[in-house]
Amino acid sequence: MEPYIYLRVLKHAEHTVFCVEDGQKTYRDPLFNGKTVAYSSGQQVKRSILQTLVDSLGVQLAPVTFNYNINRNQALENKEPWSPCDPNYVDQLLGGWMRAGDGITKKRRSPLSISAMRPLHPLLVSVGKENLTFDRSDRPDNNPIIVRMEGRDEPLTEEEIEAYLLNNERTIPRRSWIPENQRTTGLFVFDVAIDLRRLFSVSTNQHEPEISVEMIESLKENGWVVSKTVFGECLVLPKEKRDEIIPALAHAMLNWRITSNQARTFSLMETLAVAISDNANTIPGAIRAKLIDEGERPTAKPIIDETAGADVFVTLPCASYIVTENESPDALDAAEQKLIKMMSAFDYEKQ
Repeated sequence: MEPYIYLRVLKHAEHTVFCVEDGQKTYRDPLFNGKTVAYSSGQQVKRSILQTLVDSLGVQLAPVTFNYNINRNQALENKEPWSPCDPNYVDQLLGGWMRAGDGITKKRRSPLSISAMRPLHPLLVSVGKENLTFDRSDRPDNNPIIVRMEGRDEPLTEEEIEAYLLNNERTIPRRSWIPENQRTTGLFVFDVAIDLRRLFSVSTNQHEPEISVEMIESLKENGWVVSKTVFGECLVLPKEKRDEIIPALAHAMLNWRITSNQARTFSLMETLAVAISDNANTIPGAIRAKLIDEGERPTAKPIIDETAGADVFVTLPCASYIVTENESPDALDAAEQKLIKMMSAFDYEKQ
């Protein structure tokens, strides 16, 4: 059996934003006249998958210790957070970790390699801008205004505000403008590679440690199995625990949502199609786009190809955007079962 599982997931986003910390993330595609297209980073996709996973299992994310220093100027400096480096937490086991600045650096590479969620094709997405408002101008008596003069700590009195407005022929609306907010719409894909050799195993090598000697002994006491992979000696999660995690992981990879976007920009981001294979080369052909040259205005046609070599699962909403023949109401359930079967078939203890 091949030690990797590959999947590509096609999603539809409707007038939404993937990140609100600094507006919608975008890049310029050099092959199509530098067109601006939206994306969600692989880190954000990974975090969304892990959040869905722990929610499904009914457990908490691993606790992270945040470190701060107070310098000579009494300023608070943010230092590197510490992960517990504990594979008993499922998000640590599957998400990996790195802990430096606390003895020997410990790091574990995640067995899940996750791409950015990006356009299926630059011509199949759009990015628009809109100006938003926070408006309470219809209820002036219920929404007070505070005005301060530069260089003065105390706010102006109501009489001083009225005098300023009269002398300067100004008004003060109870309204704030939020300019140039970007939103995106279109068809997006992301890819995942699952390394089954690392999925449920933790290295016991202490030359470049993933975990401490104390953690090794603790895991053994909790039933972790001593084994060996191509990467060296390791401990493997007990089968009963694997059987709990595998269905939840399959569900999370197909049903996650970006939960960091604002309420006013919610999109179902419905899954349209899934391609699964143990051969990476079959994935891009199964869910792809074809460029159609129409002179000065080329277009792109999205394609779902069930003959490309991967197992393809097509949901009912997909037929709204792509000509399909085999869309199914239980496509995602079937895709989950395929992933569960492939992950369960691997011999983790005797690789």
